[in-house]
Amino acid sequence: MARKKLTKSNNKVFGGVLGGIAEYFDWDPTVLRVLYAVISFFSSGFPGILVYLILMLVMPDAPKSSDSMRTGTSKPRKDVTNSSDTKDDNWSDY
Repeated sequence: MARKKLTKSNNKVFGGVLGGIAEYFDWDPTVLRVLYAVISFFSSGFPGILVYLILMLVMPDAPKSSDSMRTGTSKPRKDVTNSSDTKDDNWSDY
């Protein structure tokens, strides 16, 4: 069994640090991000920001793979202007 490696996540909000830590420990990245923000806020912000920036420089990037590209949050959008569905539009009477 391959051992997990701590890397930055492809599921990034800022630098991918907290997403990578969440993936490594199988945690929800949103919960970790909120907790980190709250802890950083109540510790005057500076130590949390400093630790994040250091981790952003030290942690290696996640390998790019075709699977990670398919699981991204961006979805293809339907081009409404070239759609043939506009002829049967019920809103054209208004």
